Amino acid sequence: MASLVTDQGIIHYETHGRGRPVLLLHGWLGSWQLYRRTIENLGKDFRTYALDFWGFGESDTIKETQLFAVDNFVEMVAQFMDNMGIAKAPLIGHSMGGTVSLSTAIRYPEKVVKVVVIGSPIVGSSLNFFLKLAGIPFIAALLFKFPPLLKLVIGMIAYFLSTPKDRSALTRMIMQDLSQMTMNSFFQSIGTLRRTDLRPMLNKVTVPTLGMYGRWDMIVHPNQSKALKAGVSQAQISWYKDAGHFIMMDSPDRFNGELRDFLSMKHT
Repeated sequence: MASLVTDQGIIHYETHGRGRPVLLLHGWLGSWQLYRRTIENLGKDFRTYALDFWGFGESDTIKETQLFAVDNFVEMVAQFMDNMGIAKAPLIGHSMGGTVSLSTAIRYPEKVVKVVVIGSPIVGSSLNFFLKLAGIPFIAALLFKFPPLLKLVIGMIAYFLSTPKDRSALTRMIMQDLSQMTMNSFFQSIGTLRRTDLRPMLNKVTVPTLGMYGRWDMIVHPNQSKALKAGVSQAQISWYKDAGHFIMMDSPDRFNGELRDFLSMKHT
């Protein structure tokens, strides 16, 4: 376990392997743990850094006024790279983490050499209805006021919105990550995500881009693959017909193989 102290907060991260740096970013209600198998696999050829966003996992904020917003997570990634001496690197993001990865490539194109998005929303309206409700402060406050209700609701979301392959492990992981979150990080992050629309700026993404989407994704609508391709002309789309939102858990061998191939490939 390692951490980096910045003016805004403490960034927890896990690192593994040697070689060119690669950053992995998790989604809402997640943490670096989602990438346990991925960093072990990629660590054979790359120096992997799996980050916890502020307010998630082991990361924390210093400023009480800090907002747990997508834009601030973009700044967090930039600060992390600057402090670690990483001039440029590929960004791999799952769900919200993919939205942050694309946003970083738009805002800091000199820092990003490739982007991989996994079940990520391009437009926030593509989120599942129940996830959008979680971004309403009144509902978030109600859930956090009654912890058993919060655990019940999140457990149901994890159970019904995942495939049988990853259901048990996913539910345990989300419940563990949820125990480390505050109400503000819970609703502010998903609240800003549901208001996000990257379409007007996607043409600024000029680096090689790979979008991975699962046919049975009921958290982010799979049609976001079309939105990504429409905005990023050079984007490749990898379609997982038997996977849901958590492709790395549903199809780990194919996922890790395609990820390694894409990162290793020389693009013109």
